[in-house]
Amino acid sequence: MMDKEKSSIWIDATIAKVWRAVTEEQLLTQWYALDSTWEIPKLEAGEEIIFSIMPDEQNQLAEKLPMVLTIKNVTPNREFSFYLGVEETLIAIVLEEEQNGTTVTFNTSGYEASLASLKALVEGNEIS
Repeated sequence: MMDKEKSSIWIDATIAKVWRAVTEEQLLTQWYALDSTWEIPKLEAGEEIIFSIMPDEQNQLAEKLPMVLTIKNVTPNREFSFYLGVEETLIAIVLEEEQNGTTVTFNTSGYEASLASLKALVEGNEIS
């Protein structure tokens, strides 16, 4: 049974490889809200991330929209979580080793498309 409140996918790759894809700026931009940019000066709790959404057909933005995210937790090869805005919305990405691969789970639903892109990116071995 899938938990309706979460989005999850299994990826045929090591947890270390998937961890890089969910925490490195230039890899995040290739699957999470495609073409949005990430600035992560320091990957540690309490640090700020600048996440900029680029205009596209879906969001109808006139110009890029930068948002400040605050990192809540960084547990290497396990969890990367951050708050959107003023600690109202927590987004947590949790990794688990499973069946010789890695299961990636978001704590909320609606990330199916992003997860499919993440799976394609990692399994396509485009990560150098």
